[in-house]
Amino acid sequence: MMHSLNEWLWWHEYWLPPGITWEDMKESEDIHYPQPQDLLLSIPCTLLLIIIRYLFERFIARPLGRKLGLRDKVRLNAPPNPVLETFYATHSKDPKKGELISLSKQCDLPTRKVERWFRYRWNQDKPSLTTKFCEASWRFTFYFISFFTGLAVLYDKPWFWDHRKCWVGYPQQPLLPSVFWYYMLELSFYSSLVCTLPFDVKRKDLSQQIVHHAATIFLICFSYCANYLRIGTLVMVIHDASDCILEPTKIFNYMKWRRICDGLFIIFSAVFLITRLLVFPYKVLYNTYYYSMELYQPFFGYYFMNALLMILQLLHVFWSCLIIHMVYRFILCGTMERDLRSDTEESDMAEEEREQMREKEKNGTMHFSNITNNNCIRNSGVQQLNSRAHLSNGHAKDR
Repeated sequence: MMHSLNEWLWWHEYWLPPGITWEDMKESEDIHYPQPQDLLLSIPCTLLLIIIRYLFERFIARPLGRKLGLRDKVRLNAPPNPVLETFYATHSKDPKKGELISLSKQCDLPTRKVERWFRYRWNQDKPSLTTKFCEASWRFTFYFISFFTGLAVLYDKPWFWDHRKCWVGYPQQPLLPSVFWYYMLELSFYSSLVCTLPFDVKRKDLSQQIVHHAATIFLICFSYCANYLRIGTLVMVIHDASDCILEPTKIFNYMKWRRICDGLFIIFSAVFLITRLLVFPYKVLYNTYYYSMELYQPFFGYYFMNALLMILQLLHVFWSCLIIHMVYRFILCGTMERDLRSDTEESDMAEEEREQMREKEKNGTMHFSNITNNNCIRNSGVQQLNSRAHLSNGHAKDR
């Protein structure tokens, strides 16, 4: 059964254009083609990157943040309470009014203290500023190295300048050692991001990130097995171009260096919109959709490859809408107030919204009480004046 499944999975009509079989892809001493088993090398490379990241964040990024003056906010810890801790872990981190009343009765505590306990407990789970700084520093280091590695690998390749040459000799295009290690670097990094996703900073676009990482890993693996290496290298270097600018933007935002942050944000926005909405559709999507059909008829690999690329493009459009909205706010306010995608994690957003609601309710109550008190004073003053006038008029009549 396993043999039949293996034959079905690697049936040449799924992976290769019509008229080409795996027999045509046999290697020789001088010519090497991508082999699916080569991807197994990414497993130890992924573990190695996770170890390198841990050492980098602990011994380089964290001390660097302290030297640059990065300080975490002092947070009050919630006092131990088994009942509230159980509810926090199993039910909800933000109990409703009825749940707060029920919990206050169980713990024999005022409702305000229970509400405060959940706020303190929520703050304990938030990633600190140092944690976010270390994560952004690691990603910036990798994207910087990866982007310039990609440029060094592709600079002298003909398909980097003329994208029609991506299909010259396809699929019998020999595997170059530089392209192989560039692929392993990117695949290992995105695999490590998936492994560390539960421990990384939770952001508003978490679901989009999961889809992006999954599509990227599938795209890298499939393009390697189907020998779409030339298209794959273009996709990777185009993505790294804007990512290596996004991370330092977040770093300077954490450090409150507003002017540098705003300048990098404008550069990042321009690079992202150009590379993801102009360069990527033209040099990659149009290339794979039309130019490849000049040589071969559509097959399963053609449709699957373009489907993965379209998923990436839809994510590009989604993030571009967020960036355009941020640019609009930047033009109105003159500064970048908040990163709608990556700079503020989901827990911070929810906490800030609750604090704003409490302030509004508090201010609204105070405003209503002030109006009521002023009206009472005004009404009592009017009544006193009327009574005085009535008395004076009465005395005048008596006289």
